[in-house]
This record gives sequence, structure tokens and C-alpha cells, in this order.
Amino acid sequence: MLPWTHGARYNPETETTTFRLWAPLAKHARVHVTGRTPAEEHDMQPAGAGYWEVDLANCAPGTRYLLSVDDLEPRPDPASRSQPDGVHKPSAVADTAFPWTDKNWRSIPLEQYVIYELHIGTFTEAGTFQSAIEQLPRLKELGITAVEVMPIAQFPGKRNWGYDGVYLYAAAESYGGLHGFKQFVNAAHALGLAVVLDVVYNHLGPEGNYLSQFGPYFNENYHTPWGAGLNFDAAWSDGVRDFFIGNATFWMEVCHVDALRLDAVHAIIDASAWPFLRQLSEEVHALGRRLHKRFYVIGENDRNDPAFTEPVNVGGIGADSQWSDDFHHALHAILTGERHGYFEDFGDVSQLAKAYTDGFVYDGIYSAHRKCHHGADSRQQEGWRFVACSQNHDQVGNRPDGTRMSMTVDLPRLKMAAVALLGSPFIPLLFMGEEFAVKTPFYYFVDHSDPALVEGVRRGRAEEFREFFATGTPVDPQAESTFLASKIRPDSSAESAAITRIYKRLLELRRSVPALGALDKRHTWARAHDARKRLIIRREHGPSKALLFFNFADEEQRLTMPAEKSRWNIVLHTESPDYLGHCAYEPAVQCDGELQLTLPPTSAAILVLNSSTSPTGYLSQNRRSNHPRPHDWTS
Repeated sequence: MLPWTHGARYNPETETTTFRLWAPLAKHARVHVTGRTPAEEHDMQPAGAGYWEVDLANCAPGTRYLLSVDDLEPRPDPASRSQPDGVHKPSAVADTAFPWTDKNWRSIPLEQYVIYELHIGTFTEAGTFQSAIEQLPRLKELGITAVEVMPIAQFPGKRNWGYDGVYLYAAAESYGGLHGFKQFVNAAHALGLAVVLDVVYNHLGPEGNYLSQFGPYFNENYHTPWGAGLNFDAAWSDGVRDFFIGNATFWMEVCHVDALRLDAVHAIIDASAWPFLRQLSEEVHALGRRLHKRFYVIGENDRNDPAFTEPVNVGGIGADSQWSDDFHHALHAILTGERHGYFEDFGDVSQLAKAYTDGFVYDGIYSAHRKCHHGADSRQQEGWRFVACSQNHDQVGNRPDGTRMSMTVDLPRLKMAAVALLGSPFIPLLFMGEEFAVKTPFYYFVDHSDPALVEGVRRGRAEEFREFFATGTPVDPQAESTFLASKIRPDSSAESAAITRIYKRLLELRRSVPALGALDKRHTWARAHDARKRLIIRREHGPSKALLFFNFADEEQRLTMPAEKSRWNIVLHTESPDYLGHCAYEPAVQCDGELQLTLPPTSAAILVLNSSTSPTGYLSQNRRSNHPRPHDWTS
């Protein structure tokens, strides 16, 4: 699969530009070169499989153009690489030359990803790729290894979450365009950071979406929350697949992106025997083999379906990892006490224990929120098949007031959230600002030009919040003030500094303690007590062993655990003065084959065994061979 199947490609050697368009039902197609007197129109020639093509001289980078079929109104190129004047105006021929300095970059193994999710427009005051580059050394120093950028495909106006993109090959001009994005990727690689790009292949935004004029991109038999489903399995679907898979390989081959995060794959409707998502995974991995690089596919999947990350040769989709909403929901419900919407399915500490050991909490069991059985068993999958978080753009931005966890819970619970996430056997994802407990909200925002569409967005958001939250009125998503209020603004408070220190320490422990860094949930065990709100997690990797103690209750508790008769060191305690702890904490006590630890209210601790002796007691590996589900605490 070539990244230039669609769109305009400038050849500096011949000083010509090849224009290529997929329009399988058209009788003729034209390129309209704009901004010239007189205006130029050039017929395109059939190139097979529904494609039209023409080579033109005097169309250097920067040349504005439109495309038309069958005398319909000329529109921007569906595969435009640049929309300098917005989604309704002419496309521009892009100069793809770039002075890359990452020739020796081969990315990092997925198991080593520590992902930092950011939105370019609100990550800095300037809201550009260039200003984001200036923050990369800080993320590197924190311990981040991969930066995930929310969608950058050209959207209407100057501000948007990115999920309303309509020109999937063009980077948003308000961020710095395609050249600016390449600078960002190049700078990240220079620091040893991988780049994950969030892409949307389940729908396109409503404004500036002219795809239907050029071809059968949509299947009216399928409907999604955003309208007709994309045509991945009906007549002419080969060309639609080429368009989207070409986009994926474009970001990786031309822009050097290391991994793609696929938005809402559960909304991709495809009844074919060779699903689009499987083809996409195969093409991405094949490209990696050809270029001797590591490319990964990560999905957002609401189905709790382990088949998404199973290999193709056993009937799976072949993706590399997927977001684990269950981990977030279980942790969030415990820390906040919220029970509205899908949080009604959560709230027990044993559910968080199950998330640690199994992956999915809802693995075929009945969901009261969904009113049906949900999910499938994922116990045998490796930990790196899951991306876990305590916050992300959806879980913050889809609240009426855009509140982060730092605005809804106290400092002790914030520290517990950090330990729970970074002590997990999964790929951790941090949402921008989480590492210093930022107090600015993250709202949903748009910049549409159609008043009717703007009003529709306002109504839709209000109805969604009424259904999920019952109370609360969302801010105006169209207002520029909503966007400006969402920019993260670090502060110099003691609380902010303490949170940063605990994140740095936790990430340091993931690197230095094999039991915490190895993403192996098959050597992760849990003990939970729902009534007492306490949890112990044990993780092992070879001779390395670690214990995580959590007291989610509002009173002090003494936790007991069968453990080796050896020295266990407390390597992190959330009530340490280093993290603004207010209570003195006791060291762990070994007594009669048990490890005893007294934890203050809402606190957590991590202990590491300084011996490489084999495990004894009920947590030994041979007792774990049948991989039972986590069980309740026994006093």
C-alpha cells in the first residue's frame, strides 16, 4: 500500500505534480487550478479501479486547486495535504520534502510505552506544534516514552477536539500544518520519544465533508451516532479501504508516526469476511517490516473484545493493544463515589482487583447499565494488550463542567490514582496536566461556521449530559472562551509539585523494578475486601517481587498478607512528607509468615522484596497456574 494512492504529489525532479482522485462512478473528472487569470481547468484521465489521474507542470507547492466530477461544483481534494484557507476553500499542493534527522530511529517496544495524551491547541498557550516541541524535554524528564496527539486532521475553523476532521491527510493549519507536525515528530524522536497519532476512521465531521460528491464512501444501510456508516464492505468498498489505509500508511511512512490510536472502532460497521480493521493492521505491520521499524495499532473499543488484539492467524483483528475503559471506570468509581451512567456498573474494590488480574471486568457477565451481558474473557492476554488510565480526554471533556480528577477529589485520592495506574501491569496513559494536578477544565469545543450546525451541537451536548449526568449544564462549545479556558496552566502550588514528584518516582520505579515494569498480568495477583475498601496487588517478574497496598477507606487499617520471610522495603508511600503526607507511617512488619502494614486513611504504599527467593504461601506460581479470578479478602 503506497501513501500516495490519493491526492496531489509534487515531483521536484520533473517539477510536475500528479493529481490522483478516486471517483469510480464519474464519467469525467477535472482539476481546477485557482488564483490564476484566466482560470485553468485540466481533464483527468481514467487510471483503472475507479481512479483518475493527470500530471501538470507549473503546479509547484502552494498552488491552489479544486477537483470536480461530472460538472458538479468544484470542491477541495478529499485527500488534500493542505487546506490553508479552511475546509471550504481550495486545497494547496504540499511540499513533502523535510530535513529528517531521525534516520536511525526504530521506535521502542510497545511494552515500554508510557503514553502522554495531549491536545495541541490547549497543551500550550500558543497551541501549535512548535510550542508543543518546547515542552517535550519536560515530558522526557518526567519519564514519558510516547506522546499521543489527539486528531490533527484538518477541521472547520481554528479550534476543535479533532474528531470533526474532514481532510484526513492534512494537518490542521492552525497548529502549523504538515510541516509543523513533521517538526514535532522529528523533535520527539531526537529525545527518544515515540509518537502516537489519534485517527478517526469511523466517521467524518459534518462541515466541509464533500466525500459523497466524489464516490460511494458511505453505506446508507449502516448508521452511526454521526450519520451513515463508512462503506467498508459493500460495492466499491475497495477504494474506500484504500483511502483510509493509505491515510494510515501516509502518517507512518511520510510523517514517521510510530503508532496509531484508532478512535471508536466499535462504530466501524463491517460485515465482510476480511474486515477493514484486520486489513489495516496487516498493512501497518507489513509496512513496518519493509521499513525495518516498529509500527503499532491501538484501538478504542467499547466492546471489551479480546479478539481485537488476537493475531490474524487465529481469527483475530491483529491490532496490538486497546484502551481498557473498565480499569478507568473501576478506579474512578472507587475514588469519586460516582454511580451515574456507566459508573453504575462499578464501585467495588474487587472489580479493580479483577481489572488488574484479568484485564476486562465485564468479560461476559451481566451489565446493569447496558441491560445485557457484555464483553469476553481476556485473562490470557498479556498486559501490554491494554492501555489503562485514570483520566483521558473523553472522561474529562465529556463532563458538563469539564472537570478533571484534580478538581473533584482531594490530594490523598489523587496520589492513590497515580499509584494505581502506574503500578498496573498495563501500558499507562496520562492525560495532559495530570502530572501536576492542573486545575483548569478541559471542555468540548468547536468552531463551526453554519449556525444551524452550531445549534445542533449545543442541543446534542445538552441532551447527552441530561441522559448521563441528570444535572449540569454544559458550557457553549462554540464560544472561543470555552476553548481558551481549556488551555492547561501549570501553577507553583505545593500540591502541584507534590503530584509531579510522585509521578516521577512511580515512573522511576517502573524502570528500575522489573516486577513493576514488566507488563505481565499472568504474574499479577490481587486480594480485595469490598466492605473494608482495601486492596493488595502482588506483581512478580523472575526474582523481582513487589506489593501494592491500597486503603481506600476513610479510617486507618492494618493490612495483612502472606509473604516471604525476607526484608520488604517501602519504596513509596503516599503519606510520605515528600508528597505532602500528613500522617506518620509505620514500616512493614514481618510476623509468622505474614507481612503486616498499617495504612492511614486513603493512602497507598509500594513494597519491594530485596531478596530473590522463590515465593511461598498461597501466591506461589504453581497455585496460580489455573489463573483463578481475584478472590475476596480473608482475615
